[in-house]
Amino acid sequence: MPARTALDLTADFAVPALEDLYRDLHRHPELSLREHRTAGRLAGRLRDAGFDTAEGVGGTGVVGLLRNGDGPTVLLRADMDALPVVEETGLPYTSDTAGVMHACGHDLHVTWLTGAAEALAAGRETWRGTLLVVGQPAEETGQGAARMIADGLYERFGRPDVLLGQHAAPGPVGLYPHVPGLIMAASTDVDIVVHGRGGHGSRPEATVDPVVTAAYLVTRLQTVVSREIAAGESAVLTVGRIEAGTRHNIIPAEARVALNLRTRSEEVRQRMLAAIRRIAHGECLAAGCPREPEVSVGNTFPMTVNDAATDAVVAAVHGEVFGPGTVFDPGPAMGSEDFPELALGTIPYAYWFVTTTPAEVWEQAPGETLSEKFSAVPSNHSPHFAPDPATIAPGVRTLVSGALAFLSVA
Repeated sequence: MPARTALDLTADFAVPALEDLYRDLHRHPELSLREHRTAGRLAGRLRDAGFDTAEGVGGTGVVGLLRNGDGPTVLLRADMDALPVVEETGLPYTSDTAGVMHACGHDLHVTWLTGAAEALAAGRETWRGTLLVVGQPAEETGQGAARMIADGLYERFGRPDVLLGQHAAPGPVGLYPHVPGLIMAASTDVDIVVHGRGGHGSRPEATVDPVVTAAYLVTRLQTVVSREIAAGESAVLTVGRIEAGTRHNIIPAEARVALNLRTRSEEVRQRMLAAIRRIAHGECLAAGCPREPEVSVGNTFPMTVNDAATDAVVAAVHGEVFGPGTVFDPGPAMGSEDFPELALGTIPYAYWFVTTTPAEVWEQAPGETLSEKFSAVPSNHSPHFAPDPATIAPGVRTLVSGALAFLSVA
């Protein structure tokens, strides 16, 4: 019944208008907590569809509320922020903002959410309950969901019974990966400051070179996963940035190293943090640094763990909507999300992926197997990431059918 109703509600909806919205959002990306224009576009469409709409929730967040009789409250969420990436897609609707790009697909997420909200509002005679639509800021920095909660999201608009979210992902168009449990890892940013003693490049003996120490540190950190984490565990340690110095002939007084960790358990996360602190202190001691290093933990994302029963309901309706072979369990990914913050540890949720690689790109990618091609096509955060607009209609249907699976039948 939900699948059939979803197909009926999305049979004649205005796809060209949503494609125009998508191209506009892609052309005008905005960084975290600066999503003013994006929020305005979403809020305007929600108002026109009949939602009670609020802006500025948690900074730049948007909330649309549609009460439609007695029944469950279902929250649909899309993140809105872009990334500090220089676009290299060559698309006719490429970013107009220098150094900023929708390299993670959040423009597509907002488009999907808009279409789903409009379709469900237009077909409200088919369901009963409350629809809570959330345009969330600052997912990329891990701040947005928590900021909306702190700003009284549920006190002001009602606590939902179930949360639903989805994400664009590389892969041939037409697949809808679901995982009934852990689907994404936790993420932790770590910053290290190595303190040396600066001086002239011609007299290294009078200095303590923090660049050399940082280089040893980066190399040594590669052993954390390979030598301190059990083979059966999954973890990633990435050195994303090294900063030091101003001139060729100046030995600087400090060097900065920025790390990102991906873990699937709190135990492994704590073990990695302890190892990083130990290694940083050890390398600085060996180098004779005048001060101990500063090791600080920055942005963190929780693990995304689907409620198995909730995800099973959504996966089943997606299988009915899109047909056999379109829904499968790929196992957990090492990417991260702040979506679980909306659950407050108790609200059940389902989160899934929608594959978006254009057919011609997928076909031309080297490799024979799905995994080989998956590794070859542009992924999220790539300057070449360009989802196929043909996924707009299917992405709307995933949200509509997922919501209808929990809303009461009219």
